[in-house]
Amino acid sequence: MAVIHNTSLEPTKLELLTSWLPSRPWYRGGTAEPKPAKAGGFRLDDPQGEVGIEFIVVTDASGPDPTTYLVPLTYRGAPLDGAEHALVGTMEHGVLGRRWAYDGCHDPVLLDRFAALIEGRAQAQDQNISDAPDREVVTSHTGQGTVPTDFVTTDDRDGTRLTTPDGTTLRLHRVLRPAPDGPVPPSRGVTGQVTGAWQLPDGTRARGVFAVLLTGPAA
Repeated sequence: MAVIHNTSLEPTKLELLTSWLPSRPWYRGGTAEPKPAKAGGFRLDDPQGEVGIEFIVVTDASGPDPTTYLVPLTYRGAPLDGAEHALVGTMEHGVLGRRWAYDGCHDPVLLDRFAALIEGRAQAQDQNISDAPDREVVTSHTGQGTVPTDFVTTDDRDGTRLTTPDGTTLRLHRVLRPAPDGPVPPSRGVTGQVTGAWQLPDGTRARGVFAVLLTGPAA
């Protein structure tokens, strides 16, 4: 069970994202400095209790229209070997000391737990309360067998694509768009899906697709 510490972070997560977001190909902002504000998210537990796993939803209002992003992050007590390119930054945690924050799409612990979430073997956890499930995160999986996690990660204009040698593709929606009211049914060809909710700038709640899974060569 992940323990949420109410303590200081220097710099804060939002301060890290202010400098990191413009480096992403899926970032929609212009030349102005991003102004990310927390809009939602959830956590996953690492069974070993070593890695913090958080899916942060932030809304950037620096451009003409607010844009909402999904940012999976992992927090580690030591650098992750071979992941220098995925480092978002380091923070000083008031309880845990120095923490290395990574783009979670390049962290094998997050990928393993995210696959478990899609399959229904893991439960999304509240972002701010220890040992409290997040019921707004809804998953589905109609594929056969377990979801492979030997992903190759590629960022592009549309988001992040994680592919395996057998053709399985996990597509992470980095730019979130509200869906119509009611349940969000999987699109044709989708064998797994994760949906969630976040807060819009006007204070209302929105719901949309966070990620979809396509299995096999057709993906």
